[in-house]
Amino acid sequence: MADVVGLVGVVAYLSAYGLLQLGKLKVEDGRYAALNGAGALAILYSLIFDFNLPSFITQSAWLVFTAVGYMRSRTGRSPR
Repeated sequence: MADVVGLVGVVAYLSAYGLLQLGKLKVEDGRYAALNGAGALAILYSLIFDFNLPSFITQSAWLVFTAVGYMRSRTGRSPR
């Protein structure tokens, strides 16, 4: 089951990236952040059952970056 959840996370990541590249989503779109956040959370969940430190660090950082980007887009602050 953990692998299935992890694969859902991969699909969420790839969907976000693919839709961005196809021009269907913009970085400022909340759906882009939602897909990235869901992807990170799903993969972090799968790591509970088969831990891998480099992947854990990557997914944790991705989740933090997604949250920061989402908050900045909601408050109207642009990156420097």
